[in-house]
Amino acid sequence: MSQNNNNQAPFATSRKIKFSLVWVVPILVAILAIYLGWKAIANSGPTITVSFETADGIVSGQTQVKSKSVVLGTVKSVSLSKDMSHVDVQIAMTSRASSIITSNARFWVVRPRFNGASISGLETLISGAYITLDPGDYKVGRRQRYFVGLEAPPGVRSGQPGTSYVLATDNLGSLGEGAPIFYRDTVAGEVLSYDMPAGGVGPILLHVFIKKPYDTYLRPDSAFWNVSGIKFGFGATGLNVELQSIQALMSGGVAFDELDRPTVTDKAPSNKVVVPTNTKFTLYSDRDAAENARFRDNVPLVTYVASSVKGLGKGSRVTLFGLQIGTVKDVALIIDRKAKQTRAKITMDIQPNRVFAFSKKYDSATLALITKSLVANGMKTSVASDNFLFGSSLISLNFVDSKTPIVPQMEGDTLVIPSQAGGMDGIMASMSTVASKIAAMPLDQMGQNLNSLLAHTDDKLNSPDVAKTLKAMRQTMQNMSDLSKKLNNGATPLLKQLPEMSRQLDDTLKNANKLLASYGGNTDFHRNLQGMIVQLSETARSLRFLSDFMTQHPSALITGRK
Repeated sequence: MSQNNNNQAPFATSRKIKFSLVWVVPILVAILAIYLGWKAIANSGPTITVSFETADGIVSGQTQVKSKSVVLGTVKSVSLSKDMSHVDVQIAMTSRASSIITSNARFWVVRPRFNGASISGLETLISGAYITLDPGDYKVGRRQRYFVGLEAPPGVRSGQPGTSYVLATDNLGSLGEGAPIFYRDTVAGEVLSYDMPAGGVGPILLHVFIKKPYDTYLRPDSAFWNVSGIKFGFGATGLNVELQSIQALMSGGVAFDELDRPTVTDKAPSNKVVVPTNTKFTLYSDRDAAENARFRDNVPLVTYVASSVKGLGKGSRVTLFGLQIGTVKDVALIIDRKAKQTRAKITMDIQPNRVFAFSKKYDSATLALITKSLVANGMKTSVASDNFLFGSSLISLNFVDSKTPIVPQMEGDTLVIPSQAGGMDGIMASMSTVASKIAAMPLDQMGQNLNSLLAHTDDKLNSPDVAKTLKAMRQTMQNMSDLSKKLNNGATPLLKQLPEMSRQLDDTLKNANKLLASYGGNTDFHRNLQGMIVQLSETARSLRFLSDFMTQHPSALITGRK
């Protein structure tokens, strides 16, 4: 039995493994690393590359990518391209940006900028530059990982309400990207960009953006014009200075409006017309040019002048009684070899609807007939001064009285208006005509005749006959003076006695009247006495009149009554 006990295997004893707290820290670190790794993988988005011309302000690991001030990525690295023409910026985007990184996305660096129209990016002076992401319409864009960044912020961001249009102009002037667009002195949009014509032939196309609600104010007949800089001019009220704004002065500007818009209305217009996107409009040089373009019923005219056309050119005004009725289209020099004469040919368009209040609207053909009748009634052209300070000129239409009726002439389909010298040229022409007439007078012959007349007159005055005649006249005047003195001396006593004689006659008449009263009846003595009294009365009245007249005019005894 003891042998059996010796053959039994011994029992194994188990020892418990104790968990050491030393492993807690590594385990927690591992778990945290796994979590952070998973979170980094879960939150990481695509890595994209954006190329810029320069890397000014971009720092690896610091420069962020933002959209509406929300961080969407960080710059990983900055490197030069193989051809060294630009820099490639690798950006690690977040997972939230994965869905908006499409072909419609745009990137640009926000830095302090001053482009004349505005100042932007001043906050980056402290925080540093950052890259802005504009996703655009990411719902229709395709997936893309390489982008070409913009060197300047775009004028329109995605989601901004408004409409884009196209303006055509011959000259860009001071307009550029970011130039403001005004509607009734309110900023309504801005210029986005411009395209030069292919080969340099044709108009320049400006792409503009009109914000809401200003795009609803645009009509198919609205006009755009340039308001850049300062405009000086002289009008009926004196010196006019036009300045749209300081912003337009610095960067240029464009204004638009309906030129026929009523100034006061009680209700909103019912016929609103929506202008489609990218509709093309003409950009005029100023408001006056836009006003002129409103009148489309033009009557072409041409005139020939032989005087100076200094200060006259394309766009100069054509006036009638001081009111603008058209514009000059062209001024050219014409040499007529047959007539051996050089003249200036002035082509112009007039719009009679500007100044004439017609009861109805006439077409161009009817307006041409009306203009033709005006020419037949004596309407002529002349070059006149428009502004003495700047030396500009205009065409003035005037009516001149003509002894013979004017037969209008045609040059193809264009009416030819006769001309006359005007302004200083007209004055000089009149003076030249007067000078020519004076020069044609026989002044030498007239001078010789006058000298001969004076010589003969001098001989006659110095002759003995004239001396004798003057002596006789002197003697005659002396005799007349003596006679007048004698008459005055002889007539003075008589003139003194005339009042006494008149008084005595009055007394005699009184006595005769008394005597007549004492003898009544219808007797011959009574009638004879009455006749004698009437004659005495007339004699007394005549003596009184003679006395008064001789007292006032004693020389009447010689010269008689005048």
